Amino acid sequence: MTEQVDLAGDGPLETYHRRYSRRGLLKRYAAGRRRYFLYRQLTVVVVSAMITVLLSPEVGVAVFLLAFFGDTLDTLYITRMSSLRRGRSIRRVLTVSTGTAGLQAFSLAVLACAPTLFMSNPDSQLQFADETSLFTMGILIGAAVDSAVILPYHPAAGILRLLIFAAAPVLAVLTTSMEIQKLETFHGFQLAGLGVLYVSTVFFVSFINSRFQRSRKNTLAVALQHKQLQQTNAKLQAQQLQSERLAVVAENANDSVFLMDATGRITWVNEAFTRITGYQYSEAIGQQPGDLLNADVTDQTVIRALEQGRATGKPFRLEICNRRKDGQTLWLETNQVPMLREDGTVETVIAVERDVTAAKRYEQQLKDARIAAEEGARVKSEFLATMSHEIRTPMNGVIGMAQMLERTNLDEEQKLYADTILGSARTLLSLINDVLDLSKMDAGQVELSNVDFDLRSCFQQTLNLFEPQAREKGISLALDVAEDVPERINGDDRRLRQVVLNLVGNAVKFTDEGGVKVAVSAQQSADHLRLEFSVTDTGIGIARNKLDHIFERFSQADAAITRRFGGTGLGLTIARLLCEAMGGDISVTSTLGEGACFAVHLRMNHAVGSDSEQVVSAGFAAAADDSATLDGMRILVAEDNKINRLLMRKYLQEEPITLEFAVDGAEAVEMARSFDPDVILMDMSMPVMNGLEATEQIRTMDLRQPVITALTANAFDSDREACLDAGMDDFLSKPVNRSDLLQALRRYAPKVLKQA
Repeated sequence: MTEQVDLAGDGPLETYHRRYSRRGLLKRYAAGRRRYFLYRQLTVVVVSAMITVLLSPEVGVAVFLLAFFGDTLDTLYITRMSSLRRGRSIRRVLTVSTGTAGLQAFSLAVLACAPTLFMSNPDSQLQFADETSLFTMGILIGAAVDSAVILPYHPAAGILRLLIFAAAPVLAVLTTSMEIQKLETFHGFQLAGLGVLYVSTVFFVSFINSRFQRSRKNTLAVALQHKQLQQTNAKLQAQQLQSERLAVVAENANDSVFLMDATGRITWVNEAFTRITGYQYSEAIGQQPGDLLNADVTDQTVIRALEQGRATGKPFRLEICNRRKDGQTLWLETNQVPMLREDGTVETVIAVERDVTAAKRYEQQLKDARIAAEEGARVKSEFLATMSHEIRTPMNGVIGMAQMLERTNLDEEQKLYADTILGSARTLLSLINDVLDLSKMDAGQVELSNVDFDLRSCFQQTLNLFEPQAREKGISLALDVAEDVPERINGDDRRLRQVVLNLVGNAVKFTDEGGVKVAVSAQQSADHLRLEFSVTDTGIGIARNKLDHIFERFSQADAAITRRFGGTGLGLTIARLLCEAMGGDISVTSTLGEGACFAVHLRMNHAVGSDSEQVVSAGFAAAADDSATLDGMRILVAEDNKINRLLMRKYLQEEPITLEFAVDGAEAVEMARSFDPDVILMDMSMPVMNGLEATEQIRTMDLRQPVITALTANAFDSDREACLDAGMDDFLSKPVNRSDLLQALRRYAPKVLKQA
């Protein structure tokens, strides 16, 4: 059994635990035994001397040595053992010291009973019985008192001593009576006297012990009170230190800090308040903050919110527009925290205010810049839409008439002129398309239309467009589709075809020997499909220091390339943006003079349709039946441009149809009733009434509804959606080829004939 005695600290509570622990009491017991050792021995010497004179020297010396030995052994042991280090077991010390205490008590009892025990003449014992009894009782009572005093410090030793001292007189009297063979001498008065002595001793021991316990409780109470006072004092000191620190912080803070009483009047401000608002300390004290700072620019709604926040008694934050003392506008972010009394009422309100005028000004600048940017984007979109329409409209006439010119009998020189016109027009149209595509992507207007389509047909039909060019240059054009690639996938086939067109077009353009190879593979997972394809050529290649910039807009590997091959430098930029829009990426590896390899990774989906469903092929419209006849079809062309009307007449002059024209949307609405057309080719931008308004009005009329197809120079996806939302059935973008127009009309033929 171990006991912790020496506790850390010097406070009253620690002192109490140190003094009243088992080890502490043992130390105090040992200290008392050691302190009064000489006094006890002096008493033993005096008593032994008296026995020597009155009884015999031999008995006096013997009892002295016995008493001296017992007390010395007890004192030496308890003094030595009580100094053991903390943490060591004291059970053995208590047990052994109890034994040594019993030995000391026994030796003292022998000393006290010596006259009775060692008187040789029985007659003398009887004669001096009263004197010897008084001698014995005197010594034993003194020893018992001493034992009672030290009993609380070592209870086991004290009790053993008292028992020995109580038994000693009884044994002495019994021994004397037996020796003189007169037991009747141990009469009732002696027994009564011993009883009184024992009872008095018990009361005395109880009194001593109760006083010790009361003293112990009082000491503990004082120690606990002192400890509590120390803690309270430390807490008060910490609070005072914290208050001093907070006062220093508030005084030197960059933010305005002021205190208000329960009525909302200022009771204290820091220097930052003066620096921010312009009001001195003396001017602010006793004033309402609103009386100082509110002005015509202050929002009354914010003032009411501020007053309601204070009324709730809870912290709140808001921004308010005030005025400085010099009249300048001041935006403040105020954080107000109420300090409550015990009854819940507000005692003080702490307000911390930050000058956010610069931030507000910057916020307004950003807002103005955003509005300007949005306005710029809107103007840009409108400009591009207008330019698209204005450029595509004459381009429709140029390309259309060049195509019609090619259908006439031309000599070689005339055919060269016509081909040159048509090629230049198509090049110009390609440049226009690139600029429009890039503008739409910058504006975030790329919309993906996911459909099931035939992947192999998509790539093959795209490559077929470059077969004549590759054959003319004498290079190979190969497609390699891995066997594990599914026949159908789900995605935007039109955008995929646009990426392939750009990459294969560049590869064919920059390759004069060797060939171009397109390799397609796929990695499938449970929820999606990762399409991978590469376009590898043996062309001029790209310098290493140009690879990092090849996908930037208006960028080409060398300025000489632009002069030699032409182009805007937007094709790869558009391809990269389209790949990113489809959840993928594009990369390039190349060695100058040895060709290049463009690798594309796209996130596609598994086909969702059944095998029996029709599959969209390569982004083209569903193929029309070439055998479908247009015989008897009534067609109305709503077109305000004279050249385009002439072009439509030339396109359709050989077809067995009835053709009429309207020069604006209002005339198209009237002719829809009077002419009863099967198909209306509706331009979007026309005077009086545009094509969208005309379509919506026709769809509300009580007549046989025709097929309405947009025939417009507006090429944005939003334009296509607007046409479909207005009630149109299809969308043809200018410039339109004659073959595309006839294909669309043949596609409508079954529906028209069924209605007829």
